[in-house]
Amino acid sequence: MLVPKKVKFRKWHTMRRNPKAPKVATRGITVAFGSHGLKAITHARVRSNQIESARKVIARSLGKTGKSWIRIFPDKPFTQKPPEVKLGKGKGDPQGYEVEVWPGRVLFEVDGVAETVAVDALNKAGKKLPLKTKVVARAH
Repeated sequence: MLVPKKVKFRKWHTMRRNPKAPKVATRGITVAFGSHGLKAITHARVRSNQIESARKVIARSLGKTGKSWIRIFPDKPFTQKPPEVKLGKGKGDPQGYEVEVWPGRVLFEVDGVAETVAVDALNKAGKKLPLKTKVVARAH
């Protein structure tokens, strides 16, 4: 699973966001490395184990000929309190890492296989993620 080598702070604040700002991605919105990409349509926090399961599906579908790229990295720690703990008593312990994904962000890219194989692999990977996705081709 993807985990940062080192973090400055064990626990992050829950991010606030300007309500007037557009809630879409501004970076990583084009297919840059491969021929096809998996683009997010909705917003979600994607955890490292979900990224890993999607990566495994893509790797199995592509076989040895294809190449894939992961365009997101989970660097934000998320916390969770133990079950049946009352309110108060501080913040929970860090459980893992996640990345906040906004609509328009390209999550995965593939290359080196036929179009049907690439689209099929990315559609399968999209089913493993907690957001709606679509497959996009590189603009030549």
